[in-house]
Amino acid sequence: MVDFRKVLFLFLFSNCILFLTAQNIRKMSIDEMFEIADLCSRSVRTYRIAEEEAEQAVRIAENAKLPAIELSVSASFLGDAWLSDRDFSNGQNASMPHFGNNLALEASQIIYAGGAISNKIAVSKLQYQLAQLDKEKNRQDIRFLLVGNYLEMYKLKNQAEVYRKNIEQTRKLLSDITAKQVQGLALKNDITRYELQLKSLELALTQIQNGILIANDQLVTVLGLPQETIIDVDTCLLDKLPELSGELYWQESALTASPDLQQMKLNIKQFHYNEKIIKSERLPSLALIAGDHFDGPITIEVPPINKNLNYWYVGIGLKYDIGSIYKSGKKVRQARLSMQKAVEKDLLLQENIHMNVKEAYIRFREAFTVYDTQEKSLELAEQNYKVVNNRYLNDLALITDMLDASNSKLSAELQVVNARINILFNYYKLKKASGNL
Repeated sequence: MVDFRKVLFLFLFSNCILFLTAQNIRKMSIDEMFEIADLCSRSVRTYRIAEEEAEQAVRIAENAKLPAIELSVSASFLGDAWLSDRDFSNGQNASMPHFGNNLALEASQIIYAGGAISNKIAVSKLQYQLAQLDKEKNRQDIRFLLVGNYLEMYKLKNQAEVYRKNIEQTRKLLSDITAKQVQGLALKNDITRYELQLKSLELALTQIQNGILIANDQLVTVLGLPQETIIDVDTCLLDKLPELSGELYWQESALTASPDLQQMKLNIKQFHYNEKIIKSERLPSLALIAGDHFDGPITIEVPPINKNLNYWYVGIGLKYDIGSIYKSGKKVRQARLSMQKAVEKDLLLQENIHMNVKEAYIRFREAFTVYDTQEKSLELAEQNYKVVNNRYLNDLALITDMLDASNSKLSAELQVVNARINILFNYYKLKKASGNL
């Protein structure tokens, strides 16, 4: 009975370990990875907060449309007054009521400010849109970083599988040569050569596995997942490759979807509004004003009157900065030059994006050519493998010939898979260049 319990305990324990290990391995598609990044990436969250901050700035700017209301209340101790002639002779003290009070309520509503308020609100709204585009740019940068590491990890895992097969074949060959060396049919030098080859393959496999660990660590860090998470790539993503559409589609898409171009257009608008704000300095501002004052004592009389005085008023206030006539001209010229510079930057940016999209499209198209070439190479490698295998079975070829043919076939298979991955990578790179990732 005791032995049965021990066996049951070991069985449950091993299942628990397997369950915990399985929990750490997470198979993830590219789209799922993008969704997690949008929700959990620390970088995306930072830009989302900046967007909310800019949205709040719009609300603050709109507060300028609301009336300004000021309330002041004070209580004070008044000392005695001192009177004298103009030449400061015949000075004498004059008693004063010692308790002073003041209550003032003033309100003002701007009626006209030369468009300064509306233009400042428009600028704050543009800055909010710029913050949204910053978030979008960061989101696309994060996505491109993720897909690069994801596909690189896919490549490395394929390479690791090829190296494992090569190591297995090399060990088999080493075993055969060792047996032949015992029979006197092989030299010690042959064994040493293949031992060195085996060590080189094992070292390369270790380096590949380390590369997989590094790529996995970068993925889980950016995604905000626990560090012990192991991401397993979705092998089905190579089942359907993207279509090779025309370059014109991507160029037109970049003009409308690129966050960089959209930001540049908004910058031009912002400089335009800045010029309007500067011009508004030349115009007067008009406001409705109203107030009520409750003061005491009345100190404007001699002797002072120890009573409270309440008075109110309503009216219209006009304010005009005369100095703006000769000061704002330079600011207007500077604003115009800034807008001209922004227009030139916009044209330059369009040229750069056009070149980037064209380069990405050429590489994307080239990836299909590479894939077709690698498929042909795989076909030839499979044919060679069949021929050498038949010769080996008929004792017409050495085992080294067989291993070389097998390695060539494995390498060709790896290159085909890598070529398909390369198509995907260049496709996402093209989407990034056109602002559609």
